[in-house]
Amino acid sequence: MAKANEEKKYNSIVMIPTDFSDTCGNAISHGVKLAKFLGYKVCILHIINKETKSALKRKNVGPDYIDWRLKEYKKYYEKKYAVTVDTMAVEGSIFSTINEVAVQIKANLMVLGTHGKKGLQHVFGSYALKVVIDSPIPVVVVQKRSFKEGYGNIVFPIGSDVDPRQEVQWVKLMAKLFNSTVHLFQAVERDAALSSKISIITRQITDVFDGEKIPYEITKAEKPGDFTSQIISYSVYKHADLVMIMTQPNIDVPGFSLSAWNEGLMFNEAQIPVMCVNPVQLGYMYYEWSMLA
Repeated sequence: MAKANEEKKYNSIVMIPTDFSDTCGNAISHGVKLAKFLGYKVCILHIINKETKSALKRKNVGPDYIDWRLKEYKKYYEKKYAVTVDTMAVEGSIFSTINEVAVQIKANLMVLGTHGKKGLQHVFGSYALKVVIDSPIPVVVVQKRSFKEGYGNIVFPIGSDVDPRQEVQWVKLMAKLFNSTVHLFQAVERDAALSSKISIITRQITDVFDGEKIPYEITKAEKPGDFTSQIISYSVYKHADLVMIMTQPNIDVPGFSLSAWNEGLMFNEAQIPVMCVNPVQLGYMYYEWSMLA
């Protein structure tokens, strides 16, 4: 009964915010193709704020332009991919309204386009971190790299500081969808207790994968420290299509949850998509994906 109640919290929707940029256009393409594999609907969302109104003024167009752009997306992607696409334009703050809409429509997953750390300094730039960290659902952060044929190679970093159970459920789902190989990449710890913890976590994960017949391989980082850079280098070496992480919210800047871990991976120069799972959501999200997997 508990699991049935959890299922009702979601409506099989991939939500994709857009500012109508090329990068967000790529996120829409990525999200629609992912929704096609999942058998989900799509909701393309535009947040109307000061930036929107300034852009409309520069283009010398009215608010109807937003509806027109969203309808064009709907028409194109429904026809090309036979996926149901809904659109929404909502006035509000990019930092709160995106996640409020995700809760309102009971979305399962968000695909967020970003221009990278050096790009536009609002939601689709470095401040995308706040949206990701506060998200009630997992977020796939994408840059300009295309979806291709899915996630054939998934890199799963293993450290000693987060509980990976929720991450495992999503990896199981994606691996089954795309016949993926999962590349478990272990951090190296000088402390014997932390090193032992990583070994235990790895064994728990591989027990699940063995039971589900999910192919995987295990690689250790070359040295302690700088785990983020080593993850990226390893992901490039393995031609990764997706890196799966638990976000690690550290309060580095007032009002924001930022960390070198999150920034380094989300805005990686290789532009590998990164799926970010917020540990705050382990409770109900864990049960849903345990049920579906």
